[in-house]
Amino acid sequence: MLASPFKGVVYAVNPKYETLAGVPVYRDVAALPAAPDLAVICTPAATVPGLIRALGARGTRAAVILSAGLGAPSATPGVTLRQAVLDAARPYLLRILGPNCVGLLAPGIGLNASFAHTAALPGRIAFVSQSGALVTAMLDWAKSRGIGFSRFISIGDSADVDFGDILDYLASDADTDAILLYIEDIRHARKFMSAARAAARAKPVIVLKSGRVAEGARAAMSHTGALAGSDAVYDAAIRRAGMLRVRTTADLFSAVETLARTHALAGERLAIVTNGGGPGVMATDALIAGGGQLAILSSATLAALDALLPATWSRANPVDLIGDAPAERYRAALEVVLRSGDADAVLLIHAPTAIVPSVEVAAAVASIARDGARGLLTCWLGGDALIDARRLCDQAGLATFDTPEQAVDGFLQLVQYARNQRLLMQVPPASAPFQPDRAAVHALLDAHGDGMLSEPAAKAVFAAYGIPVVATRLATSQDAVLAAAAGIGYPVALKIVSPDISHKSDVGGVALDLADGAALAAALSAMRTRVAVHAPQARIDGFAVQAMARRPGAFELIVGAAVDAVFGPVILFGQGGTAVEVDPDRALGLPPLNLVLARDMVGRTRVARLLAGYRKQPGADVDAICAVLIRLAQLVADFPAIAELDLNPLLADASGVLALDGRIRLQAVASGTNGLDRLAIRPYPDQLERIVNWQGAPLTVRPIRPEDGAAHLTFFRALDPEDVRLRTFVHLRELQPAQLARLTQIDYDREMAFIATRPGIGGVNETLGVARAVADPDNQEAEFAVTVRSDLKGQGLGGLLMRALVDYWRARGTARIVGAALAENLAVIRLARSLGFTVQHQAGDGEVRLVRELNPAPAVRLSPLEHR
Repeated sequence: MLASPFKGVVYAVNPKYETLAGVPVYRDVAALPAAPDLAVICTPAATVPGLIRALGARGTRAAVILSAGLGAPSATPGVTLRQAVLDAARPYLLRILGPNCVGLLAPGIGLNASFAHTAALPGRIAFVSQSGALVTAMLDWAKSRGIGFSRFISIGDSADVDFGDILDYLASDADTDAILLYIEDIRHARKFMSAARAAARAKPVIVLKSGRVAEGARAAMSHTGALAGSDAVYDAAIRRAGMLRVRTTADLFSAVETLARTHALAGERLAIVTNGGGPGVMATDALIAGGGQLAILSSATLAALDALLPATWSRANPVDLIGDAPAERYRAALEVVLRSGDADAVLLIHAPTAIVPSVEVAAAVASIARDGARGLLTCWLGGDALIDARRLCDQAGLATFDTPEQAVDGFLQLVQYARNQRLLMQVPPASAPFQPDRAAVHALLDAHGDGMLSEPAAKAVFAAYGIPVVATRLATSQDAVLAAAAGIGYPVALKIVSPDISHKSDVGGVALDLADGAALAAALSAMRTRVAVHAPQARIDGFAVQAMARRPGAFELIVGAAVDAVFGPVILFGQGGTAVEVDPDRALGLPPLNLVLARDMVGRTRVARLLAGYRKQPGADVDAICAVLIRLAQLVADFPAIAELDLNPLLADASGVLALDGRIRLQAVASGTNGLDRLAIRPYPDQLERIVNWQGAPLTVRPIRPEDGAAHLTFFRALDPEDVRLRTFVHLRELQPAQLARLTQIDYDREMAFIATRPGIGGVNETLGVARAVADPDNQEAEFAVTVRSDLKGQGLGGLLMRALVDYWRARGTARIVGAALAENLAVIRLARSLGFTVQHQAGDGEVRLVRELNPAPAVRLSPLEHR
């Protein structure tokens, strides 16, 4: 602290000394002349709770605990020192970083509140790490390469401040352009997902997650269940949040440099321009192996390049400029490819020659960058001879790499980041809300308890959620089996029903295509014998008799769900049948799902290419597959007793889907357990929907949905320009796609937007008004805004929506609801006053602050690190 350029006052506290390093030492916290903004604690673990209590009483609101060992018992029986620290901090709303952390650095103000061996350079990247060792190593690595930071934070054991808190802070930190995270584990999934999704909408968030090979697979009745706890679930969460995952520490900084220096990709096509055929082939190999797309040059582009390049050029992508290419040839060829529209990004690869100085080539390339070409990456293949060339491109703001493979990796990072961002921002199409038969499922589950449901019962659950299943009946005797088959109609399939047998075919528990009663009786006898041999201890509940499904050419798929210990329910999709045993082809997603998210899951599998159709094989109904995924996600959200489920195989063809086999395992849950609490992302709260009478006609007031995007755009276009200015404080003529997504794809854990809607022309629902509010992470304030369609103002719609909003945030325990309005916006000021808001005039800025207390709190809780 003393060696850093920090200009603030530093107090030393220690009972043993009067001075240290020339600084006076205070005996204890009470002796300090003033309350410190930040305390850095490095004392024996047993002393920390008392120090936190003393600091809180003095008025300190933030502490960094470097000390380890707080898992030990405290003086209070059954309470650890860690819990004692949290209990001491809570009355004062004192936030804690650590314990067992390296500390934090804020280079912009010269603060080094850590025991890192070196300081950090100032910059605009924030780095947050769970590993103390990686903090010091990364700090040293970055400093040697001239990489600076806005914040450098070690969270250690994160007893209080965790990744979610820090992401909330950094998302709105004006000094931070990009966020780098090193994650070992996440403990509060919903808090993390809410913060991550908000931060990723504002700036690039890049994640290095350790533990990739520790699959955490466990014995489970379902293939999805075996994946719960695996690294693949973290992949799904990172993708869903719109962040980018990288695999190495070097990739962290490579990714942030690429993202910061290259425009957002409109597509995924890469063109390669090089002065050597070998490096171009190396880049192409890396691109195709990584799943990338090589751009195809149009005839017009080829003709334009023909006019510039020697006759021996490659006439294809990669564009080989030939080894004697002068700087002007580079510049002209790059301009042609960049302007062509054939590629979404261009990679220049240059190997040094004795003919043309590399620095002249770099100067020509840099001039293109200064003219605004942002879809350009460069690779300078060589050593010291290329230092000046790399420097020129760095200064021009171009992403530069040392090898073709590194450059292609950088491009593929851009591709994956763009995919994740599109997933975060894309507005799904409108669809009719689905209403499952929840009462039927409640009855089935309540009658069972925990353990495996019988196959017929499981299929009844799926059918209640609109998932097509093959007709199946449970029978416990030969006569009942024959009667069930007669009722269904031959041919039939026969399957063993046992809570102890997960894979029926492994024990001979499946017989297919039984044409008549004699064949069925024989199959039943043989099955009993086989199961007795292969699973003698298994309990036999009976036999499932089901109709044989005749779907020639149908694809066999698997869909499933299981509960991850961190992120809660996880949905699986992939190729089904016996293929899942030998060649797993799967994608995971977090509920809730919509059509966009479901299609993304399907598209991430290899079987997706087959589902599109090939040769004479027609494609499958992908929307029907997506509907199954969406409804399964709703099922596991609705019923916390469901621990695992599988539909395998799910047959899919052009006529739709049909589940042949289904399994559900239940777990005991406490009475009154809310299934929503286990979800990492809060789903649409349909319980808040209501029908009201407005102007003598029914009107639906409900939370906004992502599918409301088109209706919301129509609503915005129906507003008078002046109403838009009063609402947004600026002249806004059109909503951009990202803005529309932000308004309709809200985080129900932190935001609420109630819309008033009714059927319009052609039965299409129209939005008449919206009242929305966003709460701070500590649920102290929710900031509101309300807008009513211009032709419907003055008819009570704004008051109706605002009352729903106030009631909602009061029930959520929010301390107050606040808003800002232009002083000339008399209509909204009158509305606020009528609803009990106080109007606070701001000095000189033309705005008023509108405040209504809902659940008064003792103090405003600071956001993490806000003390700075």
